[in-house]
Amino acid sequence: MKANEIRKSFLDFMASKGHQIVPSAPMVIKDDPTLMFTNAGMNPWKGIILGNDPIKYARVADSQKCLRVSGKHNDLEEVGHDTYHHTMFEMLGNWSFGDYFKQGAIDFAWEYIVDVLKIDPKNLYATVFEGSNDDGLDRDNEAASLWAKHLPADHILNGNKHDNFWEMGDTGPCGPCSEIHVDSRSDEEKAKLPGRELVNKDHPQVIEIWNIVFMQFNRKADGSLEPLSMKVIDTGMGFERLVRTIQCKTSNYDTDVFQPMLGKIGELCHCEYGKDEKTDVAMRVIADHIRTIAFAITDGQLPSNEKAGYVIRRILRRAVRYGYTFLGMREAFLYKLVPQLIIDLGEAYPELVKQESQITPVIKSEEEAFLRTLDKGITLLDKLMADANQAGKTEISGVDVFTLKDTYGFPLDLTELILREKGFTTNEEEYNKALEHQKEMGRSANKQDLGDWNIVREGDTEFVGYDELEVETEILRYRQVSQKGKSFYQVVLSKTPFYAEMGGEVGDTGHLRLNDLRFTILDTKRENGLPVHIMTELPSDVNATFVASVDAERRQAIACNHSATHIIHYALRQVLGEHVEQKGSFVSPDSLRFDFSHFQKVSPEELRKVEILANQLIRYDLHLEESRHTPIAKAREMGAMALFGEKYGDDVRVIKYGPSIELCGGCHVSSTGRIGSVRIVLETSVAAGIRRIEAVTAAKADELYYTIQDMHAGLKSLFNNAPDLAGAIRKSIEENAGLKKQIEQFMAEKVELFRDDLIRRAEDFGDVKLVRLQGDVNPDMLRGAFPLLRGKFTDVKFAVVAATQHEGKPTIAVFLSQPLVDAGKNAGSMIKSAAKLIQGGGGGQPWMATAGGRDVNGLTAALDDLLAALK
Repeated sequence: MKANEIRKSFLDFMASKGHQIVPSAPMVIKDDPTLMFTNAGMNPWKGIILGNDPIKYARVADSQKCLRVSGKHNDLEEVGHDTYHHTMFEMLGNWSFGDYFKQGAIDFAWEYIVDVLKIDPKNLYATVFEGSNDDGLDRDNEAASLWAKHLPADHILNGNKHDNFWEMGDTGPCGPCSEIHVDSRSDEEKAKLPGRELVNKDHPQVIEIWNIVFMQFNRKADGSLEPLSMKVIDTGMGFERLVRTIQCKTSNYDTDVFQPMLGKIGELCHCEYGKDEKTDVAMRVIADHIRTIAFAITDGQLPSNEKAGYVIRRILRRAVRYGYTFLGMREAFLYKLVPQLIIDLGEAYPELVKQESQITPVIKSEEEAFLRTLDKGITLLDKLMADANQAGKTEISGVDVFTLKDTYGFPLDLTELILREKGFTTNEEEYNKALEHQKEMGRSANKQDLGDWNIVREGDTEFVGYDELEVETEILRYRQVSQKGKSFYQVVLSKTPFYAEMGGEVGDTGHLRLNDLRFTILDTKRENGLPVHIMTELPSDVNATFVASVDAERRQAIACNHSATHIIHYALRQVLGEHVEQKGSFVSPDSLRFDFSHFQKVSPEELRKVEILANQLIRYDLHLEESRHTPIAKAREMGAMALFGEKYGDDVRVIKYGPSIELCGGCHVSSTGRIGSVRIVLETSVAAGIRRIEAVTAAKADELYYTIQDMHAGLKSLFNNAPDLAGAIRKSIEENAGLKKQIEQFMAEKVELFRDDLIRRAEDFGDVKLVRLQGDVNPDMLRGAFPLLRGKFTDVKFAVVAATQHEGKPTIAVFLSQPLVDAGKNAGSMIKSAAKLIQGGGGGQPWMATAGGRDVNGLTAALDDLLAALK
């Protein structure tokens, strides 16, 4: 079976067992503050598992795109060096929400693996949770007895809490699990050592292929367990490992999941996979990473220096440097692999095909930028080695190496490789200390202590904020949270008008009111699909009935900006073309930001057309036509625009203002006229093929107009209220340029006179003609005269030693003619030593150097030091 056939067989099997087959959720997570990426198949179902979202289907199955590179699941540095770790991988999974439990899950797994895939049962092992005295849990005898129907006793193994008890986090749903392992070794190896001795021992040929989690407990903040009200089955089967098993390979990279891509890499890099281990590692790294990079961009995450974008940039750069170091790729090449990736995965994930024109230029631009970084890093490293050489050292400071990596993005392994080739080492202890300090700073900044939820009353939150800004409500639950030394409360309400931050729109603020008491709501976040209100103070009577009130003026400003993004999106497509698609947005009370696909800078004329069209639609006062529960298929028929990288349900909300139709869950004005006007203030590049517009609306647009009006009036007054202001400014600039040229000519003449004066003042100093200079001298005169002196004294030992001050600041300077430099004198070294005497620093070239300082009283000592060095 080919990889695509295996994926389809799983989904077909689960469909035959009553599971709803759903498409993969985006790999990039946008509305969960606890996660940047989908790192397990269960992530899209967290809301249901936690009881925050309704159950639409009791049985679900899918093939989910996952990414593990940071935090608890950090596999990045192992990828490429072994045969089974990956960054991006596919997770085949089936779920049961309150439907079947252990028996159904185990029987389905066995039937699929043995009856459908025809894996020999003799090679299969199952693990069960051995129990935990700390948690008061016995061995999972129920799971063991169910496996006993299929496997002999010596193929059913106990597993410890680390391997066989799954937890969502420090708190929350958890439970025992059963892993299915397969022994792919040869018969000779199996005869020597049974597979049970190698389960969970990191043997590359005895691997876990399926994990079946029986979620039946909730872990509280104090560490204790309580039963879950609804039992959940969560299974995950690594697709790449499964294909390897079915195709009888010893490496994931030997399967048809990766072989076509490895062949394409070999074609581009003029190498062959399987001939050299170092080359093979580099090719595996690239074959793995190109998948991650392309899927992340498809899901709307561009490489950047922040959060999820930084992770993607790290992965891309790791692929580039492996190609650079081990495959000799000095030019961008990753982007040329995108067509092969689409051949491999385009059928299973059609979003890759649709986004090819976006993926390719972004990767190419990032590659080229990093290759420039590599060139810069090599230059900086060369200087570090030259300085060490001059000091007679062969060890480079670990702090300097860390700075190269952290500040300039130069990879550590490439630094070490270059140092080894040149006979240098680095101080690993210093490097590790610097790295640990940075990590500790990050941990301290992000550490959050979550208390248990205190349940006041049962119930679900009803959001009424589209229609009401004030409503009577009750507290359902609350918990205390501590972060960065501050404490606040997360509060869940039975009914709320507060919009929780999502889709680029910031959360609402306002207050809870109880009679004359007001309790401020600082922000509203969305956590696992649940609107959570952030408060610094908790009411003393949490059982009371409150009035929840949104800051109406702030909400109106947000709504104006959000509706304006829709209008701008439409206008951009009309002016620039239908290729324009939204790639991100940010909506706050003060401004809006809109990212979109376009492959060149938007000209001022085009921006003006966009703004004019947008304001026309605003003046038409188009009324909001809202459909809150529209089937996704009907919404698409209506022409509603969906965003790549967003997860939509079967029912969606459609926002329509005249010709603008979009899927959106945000807050909007009742008609476009309420926006007032929109003014674009900035257009810039975000990444290759991605442009960004920043704009203001309503009162902020008025403020911008008044600012420009005041600036215009101020400029006119500076030019005596000239009727032709632009002409008056142009004339002033031209006059200024002419005067500047005259001043430059005058200064050049003055410097020549100063040079001649220096020559006349020269006196004998041994066999040197020396000028000693003290008093008030402008340092610019010295810097201008020294190059003129250089051409005058090519055969004579001539020197200028200056210790001067100007406007209260001390300066020392040295000029040496070429014969003095040839004799071993060095102006830069002389200045470095003397600069300390004026509490300053500086340097320069062997023939000319200067330094500034803070202590004018040290000038005499500095002059003596320079003369002594010259003598």
